[in-house]
Amino acid sequence: MTTRPEVSTAPARLGRLTRDPVALGSLVVVLLVVLVGIGAPYLAPRDPYTQNLPDRRAAPGGRFLLGADEFGRDVLSRVMYGAGLALRTAVVATGIGLVSGTLLGLCAGFFGGLLDDVIMRGMDVLLAFPYLLLAIAIVSALGPGEVTTQLAIGCWALPSFARLVRGSALSLREREFVEAARAQGAGALRIMARHVLPHATWPLVAFATLFVARAILIEAALSFLGLGAQPPAASWGSMVASGRDYLRIAPHIALAPGVAIAITVLAFNLLGDGLRLAFDPQRSQL
Repeated sequence: MTTRPEVSTAPARLGRLTRDPVALGSLVVVLLVVLVGIGAPYLAPRDPYTQNLPDRRAAPGGRFLLGADEFGRDVLSRVMYGAGLALRTAVVATGIGLVSGTLLGLCAGFFGGLLDDVIMRGMDVLLAFPYLLLAIAIVSALGPGEVTTQLAIGCWALPSFARLVRGSALSLREREFVEAARAQGAGALRIMARHVLPHATWPLVAFATLFVARAILIEAALSFLGLGAQPPAASWGSMVASGRDYLRIAPHIALAPGVAIAITVLAFNLLGDGLRLAFDPQRSQL
């Protein structure tokens, strides 16, 4: 009698994660960034869009904890609002790549044959473009803005998720428990949903966390180039771009969002590495 292989439970996997101090510290930082991004309208000390020209380029301290930008707007408030925009864009873009890539990867790996060739050659075409060039091409064609930025980053994410899920589907489609499900009359959709996809869930969670960090960087890069969220939206990338002209006399304008990008991306990367180790198939005895 064939049985479905044992899969480590979520508590067991999370238990390994809690024993990793670096991953735990990164999780705390990520949660703080999420809290700031969501609660920015209530936590920000000032309106991030109100200009006050007499206070332009004010140094950190006093009325402005992190100083004021070239229009006299509070840098701290804009950084807090920028956290919400960066996370919103990164999560939506990652979701686009995750959902579409999972569906395509499952179909390609499970059915194989011509369908696999067509889907994966399409993914190869997308991977042939440098990620930033692909994002710039999509945004340029559809017009700059937050929504098009999300779509552009999601399109870049799609091949990576598809290849990951396809690999899991290829390794599982001939396993005994899948053959047993076929023998019992289960359809392809039921087998993929109940017997194949669950084994790819934890690797997908870890990879999605790592990709959020990449998405934040790409969003910042597009905003830096003027192709992301448009003014007066508070975007970390556009804040760095506007602050580069004042690096000598007011470095805090670019430094504050730059540090926010670095800390957030590092936290997501370290958390993703911790999740990957906790959910490693060999350690989980898949």
